Amino acid sequence: MSTATAILAPTQDPATAPILAARNLRKSYPVSFSAFDRTPADAARHHVAVDGVSFSLDRGDTLGIVGESGCGKTTLARMLLRLIEPDSGEIRFRGDDWLTARGKNLRSLRRGIQMVFQDPVASLNPRMRVVSIVAEPLAIHEPRLSHAQRRDRAAEMLAHVGLSADVMARHPHEFSGGQRQRIGIARALILHPDLVIADEPVSALDVSVGAQILDLLDRLRRELSLTLVLISHSLPVVAQLATRVAVMQAGRFVESGSADQVLRSPEHPYTQALLAAVPEIPE
Repeated sequence: MSTATAILAPTQDPATAPILAARNLRKSYPVSFSAFDRTPADAARHHVAVDGVSFSLDRGDTLGIVGESGCGKTTLARMLLRLIEPDSGEIRFRGDDWLTARGKNLRSLRRGIQMVFQDPVASLNPRMRVVSIVAEPLAIHEPRLSHAQRRDRAAEMLAHVGLSADVMARHPHEFSGGQRQRIGIARALILHPDLVIADEPVSALDVSVGAQILDLLDRLRRELSLTLVLISHSLPVVAQLATRVAVMQAGRFVESGSADQVLRSPEHPYTQALLAAVPEIPE
């Protein structure tokens, strides 16, 4: 039996299974053409965004997925969250078949995996107050909580991300980009998920503010026993947090391993080229 098959074996004990395991994930999209240029053969053409990706992630690890824009990183993240469905492949989350989950099981699994989005402006509803934004997952997954209980939980989580309770009555436009990303992180963590997927969480921020957000994610990972998938085009960003690194090119993982191994002794020419473009990887 192959390693990938063993990872996804349905009899594996959830207590010892990887928190997330993917096998041979594939996703393609039809290629668009103008009405004047399109030929009958074009109708069958597809762009392969993710092409046979397999990996597993243990509890407490941080997997950094790095690659240039357009390599398939965000498509992979959206499949892991079931925001889109793969064309083929398997995903197990906490030992359960994530892609076939329905009803109560789906709801239970979904609350255990949350996302921090790339754009802290677009990801927050501008018409909602901060308290409603952060507490919204509680209203969905824990409807028996009173309004006061949800408010208290929101204030507690905002404190975790470095924001005081007096921000709760304000709207997103009243905050800086870094503060908005902190609000998004608070929303992602309020259900105390097992796994957080952060898709380019600092690419829309200034370098200094982005460094603060990465420090925050690292602290929260330790304090809340989180497992992270960190997606970025930046090797220095990945190097700051990741315990493991997967390098993605044209929809495939071309190299993966411990962060030290991949970032210090890369074997694949693409990884070597990415590293050559960076002045120095931080220690």
